[in-house]
Amino acid sequence: MTDYAALASDIRRWGEELGFQKIGITGIDLTPDEAHLLDWLDAGHHGEMDYMARHGARRSRPAELQPGTVRVISARLDYAPPGLREAWNVIGDGERGYVSRYALGRDYHKVLRGRLQKLADRIAGVTGPFGHRVFTDSAPVLEKALARNAGLGWIGKHTLLLDRDAGSWFFLGEIYTDLPLPTDAPASAYCGTCSRCIDVCPTQAIVAPYRLDARRCISYLTIELRGAIPEDLRPLIGNRIFGCDDCQLVCPWNKFAQVTTVADFAPRSGLDSARLVDLFAWSEAEFLARTEGMAIRRTGYEGWSRNIAVALGNAPTRDDVVRALRSRADDPSALVREHVAWALARHASAHG
Repeated sequence: MTDYAALASDIRRWGEELGFQKIGITGIDLTPDEAHLLDWLDAGHHGEMDYMARHGARRSRPAELQPGTVRVISARLDYAPPGLREAWNVIGDGERGYVSRYALGRDYHKVLRGRLQKLADRIAGVTGPFGHRVFTDSAPVLEKALARNAGLGWIGKHTLLLDRDAGSWFFLGEIYTDLPLPTDAPASAYCGTCSRCIDVCPTQAIVAPYRLDARRCISYLTIELRGAIPEDLRPLIGNRIFGCDDCQLVCPWNKFAQVTTVADFAPRSGLDSARLVDLFAWSEAEFLARTEGMAIRRTGYEGWSRNIAVALGNAPTRDDVVRALRSRADDPSALVREHVAWALARHASAHG
């Protein structure tokens, strides 16, 4: 007979040995969160992320996604890069492109999946083969709700998970399992009356505490959206070319965030503070070469170019900026051409 209490203790220790900062275990009842999810979908706040609606309640019912699941092992891995305090300097410099800090290094899916699989293998070494499945933001999983229930933190007003000792600069991963492990107590919430994340959002995407309208969120607009970025939102995006961190950068709890020790998360290709005109000059082959193994690939070259065109439209009117935009005025992509034309019109009106 397996001593599940001892196994749970071992799982936490093995997780720490594998580099995770925290491991928690929870059951699979997500009834209140399912109601919140369905209401969010009914409001259309998922935008063009059709897969969110397609999966529907499967996201909040772990046993439907992985039959036999009775517990979820939730894991946290910190990713805050060095120089995080310099992020505002990049955002404030209209000639440089801002990339969300989570995307500066190796694709987190690959890093987390490998470590979680090693943890699952360690468990199997004790229990023998067991029912399980590893997830890293790769399937319909309510990972923040599960992590909250597993004691890893609370869901903040910006809808990200927060830990009192670590802020929010971390990734989450899960192992769905059929092992009846003892569960942890859910985390308590400590946002209080603070509303800094709501107030700072450039596009006012946090429409109410704990409610994000993805259609206005810069992360959605620059990563998930495949078509044209709505014109009224383009000026508000500033120089953010892949994601947005403003709500995390202002959060008081992030003063406790620790710089990652994972070498894979170190910034690559100078993307922590690259010049927009240099990035816009990349060919598709160069984009693919410089972003190999990175989450930035998700936009594709066309989306990447579209985003930079918007940022250049918001940049100070300078000869090199206008030259860069004109160099791609006849881009093969109609999507890119339209955003370049918008950007050039912005600079033409600035010259007046």
